[in-house]
Amino acid sequence: MNSFIYLASQSPRRRQLLDQLGVRHELLLPGADEDAEALEVVLHNEAPAAYVKRVTQLKLDAALKRLKRRGLPIAPVLCSDTTVALGRAIYGKPADVVDAMRMLTELSDKTHRVLTAVAMGTARKRQQAVCESRVTFAELSPRQIQAYVASNEPMGKAGAYAVQGRAAAFISHMSGSYSGIMGLPMFETAQLLRSFGFKV
Repeated sequence: MNSFIYLASQSPRRRQLLDQLGVRHELLLPGADEDAEALEVVLHNEAPAAYVKRVTQLKLDAALKRLKRRGLPIAPVLCSDTTVALGRAIYGKPADVVDAMRMLTELSDKTHRVLTAVAMGTARKRQQAVCESRVTFAELSPRQIQAYVASNEPMGKAGAYAVQGRAAAFISHMSGSYSGIMGLPMFETAQLLRSFGFKV
């Protein structure tokens, strides 16, 4: 029976959501010698669902190697990746302020998908799940976009926004999993945890 898991994510939102499930976890973050951002590069003509699944598996591979290399106590590792998609276009984390403004301008007055993949594994066993939600933005004025980008909230967020932050004021409709849009779908994560022997 497992008593804790490793979370291979720097996201404070994912930690908060795991706390909500009552799961004891320790962080297993990349070292200075690892290029974590390189794992998130989009392949040519890659579909959003294929992308988010592949990146999550790469994150899990890297985290399991990290666990072994560091000689830490054995426990399951949880990884997750979230991407925003408009049609087949993938909106990852904005490169800079200009990129954030471009993304928000393109998402304005449209419905986009938020795909979050969750993977959990040990050296012997792996499981993965994908959650898809839909979010509709109202029409955003250039001034609204500028003010939001100036808050710095869009940086480091897929699609250049955080549903639990100021961007909530832009969302006219959403369907699916709110926690999935935040970055860790509770329902799917609970199922994975149960499959590894946790009582959730």
